[in-house]
Amino acid sequence: MRYRCLLKSYDLHYVWGLLFVFSIENTQDVVREEIITSKNVNDDEELSQLFGLLIRPDFLCHSSKEQILLIDTLAYFLECDDSFDRVFLNLDTYFDQKVEDQRRFMRVLLASLMKYRAEAS
Repeated sequence: MRYRCLLKSYDLHYVWGLLFVFSIENTQDVVREEIITSKNVNDDEELSQLFGLLIRPDFLCHSSKEQILLIDTLAYFLECDDSFDRVFLNLDTYFDQKVEDQRRFMRVLLASLMKYRAEAS
């Protein structure tokens, strides 16, 4: 499986773009900020709820090809044991807690994106 990591060229910038909804640099929206701060990002259930509220609508606006690219990108970097530091170090968020396990966060995101795609099909 590791060999696959050497064959593909994916860019984490796409993932960062999807997560920009959580950024303090994003346009101020008090309701969105309250939703973000109300969820524990280290709890899989609450994180899934947060993704459903804020990531799902944006993800479903992407073309099918873009959705697949986002899913494949996440799966690729998870398979390659990436730490996702490049995403989190460049993303100042409204999260009340520090993300304790960045790979777990991304696994929950990947499962959510796959679910949204399946529901939309």
